[in-house]
Amino acid sequence: MSQTSSLSGAAGTQASGTPAPDPRRWLTLAVVALAQLMVVLDATVVNIALPAAQKDLGFTNGERQWIVTAYSLAFGSLLLLGGRMSDLIGRKRAFIIGLIGFAAASALGGAAGSFGMLVGARALQGAFGALLAPTALSVLTTTFTIAKERARAFGVFGAIAGAGGAIGLLLGGFLTQDLSWRWNLYINVVIAVVAVIGAIVFVHTPVRQGARPKLDVPGTILVSAALFSLVYGFSNAETDGWNSPLTWGFLAAAGVLIVVFVLWQRRASHPLLPLHIVLDRNRGAAYSSVTIAGAGMFGIFLFLTYYLEEILRFDPIKTGVSFLPMIAMLVLAAQLSTNIFVPRFGPKIMVPFGMILATIGMFLLTRLGVDSHYAGNILPALLVMGFGMGSIMPASIQTATLGVDREHAGVASAMVNTSQQVGGSIGTALLNTIAATAVTSYLAAHKPTGTSAAAIAQLTANAAVHSYTTAYWYGAAFFAFGAILSALLFRRRGHGGSHTAAPGEIQHAHSAKTPVEPAEPVIAH
Repeated sequence: MSQTSSLSGAAGTQASGTPAPDPRRWLTLAVVALAQLMVVLDATVVNIALPAAQKDLGFTNGERQWIVTAYSLAFGSLLLLGGRMSDLIGRKRAFIIGLIGFAAASALGGAAGSFGMLVGARALQGAFGALLAPTALSVLTTTFTIAKERARAFGVFGAIAGAGGAIGLLLGGFLTQDLSWRWNLYINVVIAVVAVIGAIVFVHTPVRQGARPKLDVPGTILVSAALFSLVYGFSNAETDGWNSPLTWGFLAAAGVLIVVFVLWQRRASHPLLPLHIVLDRNRGAAYSSVTIAGAGMFGIFLFLTYYLEEILRFDPIKTGVSFLPMIAMLVLAAQLSTNIFVPRFGPKIMVPFGMILATIGMFLLTRLGVDSHYAGNILPALLVMGFGMGSIMPASIQTATLGVDREHAGVASAMVNTSQQVGGSIGTALLNTIAATAVTSYLAAHKPTGTSAAAIAQLTANAAVHSYTTAYWYGAAFFAFGAILSALLFRRRGHGGSHTAAPGEIQHAHSAKTPVEPAEPVIAH
C-alpha cells in the first residue's frame, strides 16, 4: 500500500484511494483498550467482592448468583443490538454513551443499599456494556487500515480480552481486602472518566458514505429474546440443575427463536446480522474458536480460584497475584503471534496451536492434589495456558472482523463478544454441573477415615479437588475439540474467501467495487 501521499486531515486519503491512517490511531488504541479492560474485568472483579457484599446487604446464597447473572443476561442478550446501534448512530457517539452509561450504572451499584438495587445496577451495567464492547472493537477495526499496524493493535486488544479476567481477580482482591467491596464498582467511574476524555479528544468519526442504515426491529427482538433464553437457560442449569423444566424450556425456546431469526434475516431488507458475515468460512471458524476458548477459560478462573483459596488457603490478593505470570505470558504470546507468527502461518496454524497448548495446560491442572505447590505444579500450567490463549485470541479476533464492510463493522464486532459471552455461559453451567456431580459421586464412594473434624475436612478437601480435576478434564476436551474444529474450518494460506479485501484491511461501503492494493498479509485465508 502506498505510504507516500500526505494526510489531508484525519480523513485524508492515500494515493491508492483508501483512507489514510489516522494520526491519532495509537492514542485511540489506548482509549479503546481502557474501555475494553473495564468491560472484561468487570465480569470477574465482582466475583471477589460477592462474599463481602452478601454480608453487608444480607442476601441469601440462592440470591447471590443474580449479581453475576443479571449482568450476563443483559450483556449477552443485547450485544448484537449494541453492535448495530454503533453502526446506526456513529461509533464515537455510541462509544461515549456506553462509557457514561456504564460508569453511571457502576456508581449506582457501588451505592446500593439493597439487594434489588444492586441487581438492577448490574443489569444496567450489562446493557451499557453491550453497547460499549462491540463499539470499542469496531472503532479499532475502522481506525487501523494498515495491515502491520492493525495486527499490532489487535494483538494489544486480544491480550486485554484474554487477560482482563485475571486482572479482575487481582484488582478485586486488593479493593475488597484493603478498601470495600463497593470500590469494585466505583473503580469503573474512574476508568470511564479517563476513557471519555480520551474518546472526545482522540476517537475519529469517519464520514458516513451512502444512506443511513435502518434498524431491523423484528430481528432485534428475535435475537435478543434468543440470546436471553440461551444465557438464562445455562444460568438456570448452574443453579437448578439439568433436570429443571425451566432450564430445558428456555434452551428449547432459544433454539426455536434462533431458527426464526435466521429465516427472518434471509428475507429482511435491512437485516440486523447479514448472514454472509457469519457464513464466511474463516469468520465462522473465528467465532467458533472464541466461543470454545471462552468456555474453556472458565475452567481456569473459576475452579483454580476456588482451589487456591479453599485448598491452599490463599487470601484474595495472593490469589490474584498468582495469575500474573499467566497474564504476562498471554501478553507476550499475543504480541509474538500478531507480529511474527500470524503473518507467517495464518490462523489455520496459530489457532489450533493455541488450542493444543491450552489442552496441555488443562492436563497439567488435572494433576493437582491437596498437597500440591504453586511453583512446581500450578505455575507451569498457567504459563502454558497463557501462551495458548495468547495464540488463540488475537488471530481469532482479527479474522472475525476481516473484510467486513464498514457499515457492518459494529455488528461483526458484536459477534466476537457474543461468542465469548455465550461460551462463558455454557462453560460455567456445564463445568459447574459436572463438578457438583463429581463431588456427590466422590462422597458417596468414600467414607471418612474417622469421625474427627480433621478427617471430615480432609474428605471434603479431597472431594473438592476431585471435582476440580473432573472439570479440568472436560476443559481439556473443550480445547482439544477446538483444535480439531479450527484446523478443519480455517482456510489454508492462499485460498480465497467470500470477500476481496486485502489481509489486514476492511472494505468500505463506498469503494466495495474498487480493487484494493495488496498489503503485507496479516491473516491468511
